[in-house]
Amino acid sequence: MSKFQALDLGLVVRGHGRHYIVEDADGKRFVCHPRGKKSEAVVGDQVRFADSGDEGVIEAVEPRRNLLFRQDEWKTKSFAANLDQLLVLVAVEPVFSESQLTRSLIAAESAGIRMAIALNKTDLPGTDSARERLAPYRAMGLQMFEVALKADPEGSRATLDPWLKDQRTFVLGPSGTGKSTLINLLVEDAKAQIGEISQALNSGRHTTTTTQWYWTDETRTTALIDSPGFQEFGLHQILAAELWRWMPDLREHATCRFANCSHIHEPDCGVRKAVDAGLISAGRYRIYGEILEELQRKTW
Repeated sequence: MSKFQALDLGLVVRGHGRHYIVEDADGKRFVCHPRGKKSEAVVGDQVRFADSGDEGVIEAVEPRRNLLFRQDEWKTKSFAANLDQLLVLVAVEPVFSESQLTRSLIAAESAGIRMAIALNKTDLPGTDSARERLAPYRAMGLQMFEVALKADPEGSRATLDPWLKDQRTFVLGPSGTGKSTLINLLVEDAKAQIGEISQALNSGRHTTTTTQWYWTDETRTTALIDSPGFQEFGLHQILAAELWRWMPDLREHATCRFANCSHIHEPDCGVRKAVDAGLISAGRYRIYGEILEELQRKTW
C-alpha cells in the first residue's frame, strides 16, 4: 500500500486559486489546499487528502479518465476531469455560434466524452431555421434534444432526465441560451450551493468563472458541472495533423491519395471532394481550416 492509499478519498467539487472544496464518500465537504506550491487539481478530480481540522491538505490527484481545457485570449488551462458526457445548450434565439459548437465536439471527441445538443426555445418562431443549421450534426449521429425550458419546464425535464440520469454531465451554454434556467430547473438548491461554497472559500465576487459541481439527486449519482463565463474549449493539446480525426464528418470521407493529407491543398483529397458534393457542410469545413491554422501556429 502506498502512503497515499491510507488517506481519505474525495471529489473536488469547486476550486478557487489554491483552495478547493473536497467532498468525501459520505457527502461531507472540506476546504482543502494542495501540498506544495503547485495547484494541479480540477473539478471532477478524485484526490487523496488529509483532514487536519480547520483545513485539509490534498496530497495526491488520482489518475484521470479524461480532462477538458478552457481557452481565452491569453492561455489554455485545464478545468474539469472525469466527465461522462457533454451537453451543449443552444437556442433558437440568440443565433448560436457554429464555431463554438464545432470546438465543443472536437474537445469531447478527443477526450472520449460523448456529447449531445439541446435546442432550447423551440416555442419561438425561427425553430425550423435553427434545426436546419443543426442538420450536419444530426447527420453525424449526434444525440439531439428539443426543449422549451421556460415555456414547458416539466416537458423539458422529462426530455432530458433519461439521458442525464446516473451520468456526470458538463453543461455548456452561451449567454442567453437558458443555461441558468436549466441548472435551476434540475438542481433544486443550485443558488444555495453556490452561496455556501463561495462563503467557505471566501471567494466572493471572484467566483463568476469558477467551475461548479452540482448533484441533482440525494443519492449523488447524477451530476451537472457548470462553468459560468465559459468562452471556448482549449484545443492546443491536439496535434494539427490529427485534427480531422476528431471531426466525424471529415473522418468519414478521409479517403485521400496521401496518408498525411491536410485536406486543404493536396490533390485527390476525399474530404474536399465531399465538401464539393455537399456531403460535408461548407461551414464545418471552413471552421476546420480556421482551427487547423490556429493549431499549426501554436507555440507550445
